[in-house]
Parts: sequence; structure tokens; C-alpha cells
Amino acid sequence: MTISGKQRGKLKIFMGYAPGVGKTYKMLEESQGLKSQGVDIVVGYFESHGRPDTIAKTEGLEIVPRKRIDYRGSQFEEMDTDAILARHPSACVVDEFPHTNVPGLDRAKRWEDVEVMLDAGIDVLTTMNVQHLESLNDHVWNITGIRVRETIPDWVVRQADEVVMVDLTPRALLHRLERGVVYGREKAQKAMENFFRESSLVALRELTLREAAHEVKDRIGDDATGAPAEERIQSDKRKHQKVLVMVTADPKTVMVIRRARRVSDFLGAECFAVAVQPSEDLSGVPEPEREAIEKHLSFARNLHIETRILGGEDAAAVLLDFARRNGVTQIFVTRPSGRMWVPLLSRDPVQRIISQAKDMQVVIVSDRAPVPR
Repeated sequence: MTISGKQRGKLKIFMGYAPGVGKTYKMLEESQGLKSQGVDIVVGYFESHGRPDTIAKTEGLEIVPRKRIDYRGSQFEEMDTDAILARHPSACVVDEFPHTNVPGLDRAKRWEDVEVMLDAGIDVLTTMNVQHLESLNDHVWNITGIRVRETIPDWVVRQADEVVMVDLTPRALLHRLERGVVYGREKAQKAMENFFRESSLVALRELTLREAAHEVKDRIGDDATGAPAEERIQSDKRKHQKVLVMVTADPKTVMVIRRARRVSDFLGAECFAVAVQPSEDLSGVPEPEREAIEKHLSFARNLHIETRILGGEDAAAVLLDFARRNGVTQIFVTRPSGRMWVPLLSRDPVQRIISQAKDMQVVIVSDRAPVPR
């Protein structure tokens, strides 16, 4: 990574599949290397978790004091973004990229603080685990049975100048846990009974390696990989695809939006999130349903998906007309209610879309339960 205070700063992410694989250690090791090269680098936020080897890697690095926040009778410490901006180093170390800030700060998420620092021309080195990617939220829940609450929109990671995958075999990670290197022994034992099951770690590691492969292909490009001509032609076809999500009040819509975003990222395709109502707004929709649709549209916009509210009484016909006019190749919908249906006779727009969209691929996203533990 080229360190420069000119223009927008550069973002480097150290990514792993679980706590304890060595992301923070690797980040601090690189920070020490930059310091030895004369780079003006500071530590904006660092979480040691009591690990002596990791703490030792901060020796000699300037650490910006944290900001103390009083919230509901308790005191918390957060990264002092204003102090970092005032100090304006060439580069800054920011641990735990997906962190949610204590209410009352200027920004809700640490990644939003990092965006401000990048805009100020400060390079940032940061850490995260793959399960915090928004589009993987449902997949990770299915693997681990744990719903990750702190997520980062995929576009934030995609805009990083460099993503370094920090790897460690699941067996080696569990050995570190057993020795109390990652957490204290009591916390480590609970971790191994929950998130740190070997089967879950193996699946998460495979997910991370696939993500790494996608990152490499996405950044290098098909031509640079030396792929055969036939594969490049197929790649070009994929890039001309467009994806559409049908937005309703159904809670499962969030899951469908995540899936569509991830597929569109892999295809390099445009993505639309479309709601259809009798009027071209939500004014006539009952309040609970309106709030749900607005929430889903807002969620899609946060993932950099273009949103529309279309007017029409026949939701299926309006959606398919929009899809055909805009060259949509895939439509993502929630699974229709009930086990059996007759699409030609049904008034359910999802069922009618499935029946009538013969010229497009309709992807029905079902709600899967986590793998039994």
C-alpha cells in the first residue's frame, strides 16, 4: 500500500474467518514496518484482548487516546475520530472495523468513522472477519446458528485498495483457544461450545477462501488471469446481466436483498430493488406494512442497490414490465406461502411472476434454519 496524505486515503483490510487467527497481530506487524520506513503512523484504536504477543507489537507506536463516553450510567471508550483528524497522520491503525459505536457519537459505525478519515486523506489499516459482510449474514447464521449483528455493507469492503486474508487452520486456532492465547480459559471454553465448533470454523474458513478467490479475480480481471477465450466470453455475458429484487413487507425480504446483492456482485451486474403499489408511493399503505417496506428499501439503498416504487394494481405485471424494459435477467423473490400453489390461477404476485417470467430466471429464496448443532 502506498502511503500518501494526498487525495483520498487508502484502505487496507486484514480479514480472517474468526477471532484469534492473527489479523490484529499482522496489521500491527505491518504498521511497525511502515514506521521503520519513516511513515507517520498512529494507532487510532486497538483491542488487545489481553494477548501479550499482540500488545508487544504496539511498542513504539503512537497511540491516540480514546474518547470516554457516558451512556446509561456506564462509561465506555471509543475511538476519538476528531482527535485523529486533528493529528492528521499519514496512516492510522483501526482495529475492529465492524464495531458499533455507543449511541451519541457523530456516527453509528466505526466503518463510517474510517470513511471520514479516508476522505481527509488518511490511509487506514483495519481488521474484520468475513462473517461481518452483510451479504453473508444469512449464510453465516445457517452455518453457526448465531446471527451476526454488526455488519458492513459489501461495497465498503469492495472499495478497499487491498484486502489481506489472514489464515490459520481450524485445528491450530482451537489449539490456541485451548492454551488460553485467544481468550481467558473460561471464556475460551464457552467459545468452543458455541461459535468455535470445529465444523463451523471449517465452513467459515472455506467461505473466507472463496471470498479471497473472488477478490483476486475481481481485482485482477479475467483478461489478466490468462483465462481461455471461451471463459472470457462467458464472463462478458455475466457482466451484461441485471438483477431485480421484489420488495414487499415480508420480513424475509431482507434475506432476499442480501442474496441478490451478493449474486450481483459476483456477476458484476446492476441490481434493482422494486416495490409495487397501487399509487407510486406508500401513502395509501397501512402503517405497519409501509414501515416494513420503507425499512427494506432503506436497507437496499445502504447496500448501494438502486430502489424504485412503481405504481399499478397488478404488481406482477408492473414488475415484469419494468424488468423487461430494463433488461433484467434474474428476479429474486421470497418463497410463496403454502406448500402447493396454482400459479396461473393465483392472485399472489410472486406466484404469477414465477409463472409468467419465462424469459428470465426467477430465484426463489427460501428461509433455511441453521444447521443442527
